Amino acid sequence: MLNIANRNIKLFFREKGNVFFSLLGVFIIIGLYLLFLGEAWGSGFDGLEGVKPMMAAWIMAGVVAVTSITTTMGAFGTMVEDKSNKIMKDFNAAPIKRYQIVGGYMLSAYVVGLIMSMVAFILGQLYIVYAGGAFLDFVTTLKVLGTIALSVLASTSLLFFLVSFFQSNGAFGTASTVLGSLIGFLTGIYMPIGQLPETVQWIIKFFPVSHSAVMLRQLFMEVPIQEVFKDVPVEYVEEVKNTLGVQFQYGDYTASYSLHLAVLACTAVLFFILSVLNASRTSK
Repeated sequence: MLNIANRNIKLFFREKGNVFFSLLGVFIIIGLYLLFLGEAWGSGFDGLEGVKPMMAAWIMAGVVAVTSITTTMGAFGTMVEDKSNKIMKDFNAAPIKRYQIVGGYMLSAYVVGLIMSMVAFILGQLYIVYAGGAFLDFVTTLKVLGTIALSVLASTSLLFFLVSFFQSNGAFGTASTVLGSLIGFLTGIYMPIGQLPETVQWIIKFFPVSHSAVMLRQLFMEVPIQEVFKDVPVEYVEEVKNTLGVQFQYGDYTASYSLHLAVLACTAVLFFILSVLNASRTSK
């Protein structure tokens, strides 16, 4: 299993196109933010100080969440290519247990997603400081790293299940393009969730990766929000949090941090089980 994972990781980073296209959605988000979205959203808080670093923290939290799924998707390209080139049949014919093959592909995708998400986190912190903010403290950083690890795990399980149905590079490429285009909306980055129709908001609230975006925003923005809205009524601050997707509101219930954790953990377990079952079915 480790040998398969090591092979896949090397193949992913050897092909520069894989790395670039897995980060394409991230580049688009950062480009849109730097060109006009950042200024447009920041203008809604005229008269308040510290808005720029707060919004930088907001967008970078979303970028890290997006990276956890787009780069993981890119890493699974190796599996689809192996199917297309009939290499998977060689693995199945070799004296290797089925779970070792599945585990090798999932482990490699997880490691790739984790590495790229960590890189995005570091670059995001540097950008926040450049925008006038500050580095996260040690305890908050540990929480962010734990959130990233769980988010990548949930993305790995979810995407492995979906990608296991693809048999050609063309189908996989189309799915990757669609995911890269929609991920900014599904995580409430292109447009704050509070500005979307209610039906779309509910879709976003049930999309697993959006929960990691909420958790990361809460960690990234805890201090900036306190500084920007220190003299503002609590009701207004709650409205801003709901609009920006810093918290999810389900009717009168505000989702807790533990609920977001549970959603990601259940996603990881559920789709891992479904992936194993599907892999066992297709191997027969």
